[in-house]
Amino acid sequence: MGAHPEGSRELPGGGKVEAGEDPRDGGAPRAALRLYTRRSVPTDPTSTLETMTPGPRGPGGDGLDVSGPDPELLALPSPPKQERTVTVALMAATAIAALWMAVALLGEARYALSPGQPTDVGELASLRPQADLANRYVRTVGLLGTRGAIRYGRAAEGDSFRLAPVAGNPGLWVEIRVPEGFEGPRFVPPSTFAGRLVPFKQAGIRHARLAAEVEEQAGMAVTDDAWLLIDGSSPRASRWAVALVALFLGFAGWNLFGIARVLHRVRDARDARHGS
Repeated sequence: MGAHPEGSRELPGGGKVEAGEDPRDGGAPRAALRLYTRRSVPTDPTSTLETMTPGPRGPGGDGLDVSGPDPELLALPSPPKQERTVTVALMAATAIAALWMAVALLGEARYALSPGQPTDVGELASLRPQADLANRYVRTVGLLGTRGAIRYGRAAEGDSFRLAPVAGNPGLWVEIRVPEGFEGPRFVPPSTFAGRLVPFKQAGIRHARLAAEVEEQAGMAVTDDAWLLIDGSSPRASRWAVALVALFLGFAGWNLFGIARVLHRVRDARDARHGS
């Protein structure tokens, strides 16, 4: 053992303790510890990643395998095909129904985005609407006929409705709303109207069966080129259609996205089995 300065001694493992003076005690001697680096600890350790075996890990070697499929994942049972097929079929049917509803309400949604000021079109008896007036907000005057007129109601609505052809112009029909409590033999229809003017066949889902109802109740056929004026239907009052179209489109998109995810997982599982 080599010589050490006075007041110092060697520690096991290669350390050394030196004595010193504490200036806080007026220079009184004290045992100041200074621990030197152990000789057994490397000063420049090598990264453990560099010492790993580059061979494959698992049954064939000691390394890390990140390229092949996980055997534990492949050992899992496949998802039930019948339930998966039923799920995809239901999501597809829901998406198709939502898209159909969105298309059916698209005309009313476009009308809701049209200008809010009505266009004067003159007398109903002489009006011959053209394509430029389709799905427009118009204001007009005229008298309604009685032949072919019907009365009907809608679910969840207390008001009733009347549909009648224009007197002297059987190719033009007007729907009017009768407030609850005003329906009766003394009801007098108005002679001024403001509402949505649209070809009868393009009136939308709420008026899809009106032509059949006219033929069934009044025994009168609605011509193919007939037009319909929906009194009281302003663009502002039809904004609900815009919200419904957006809702149905979002619902359809969500279901289509779900179908794509399910089919993508099935394809990945099939590729993994083939790759093993």
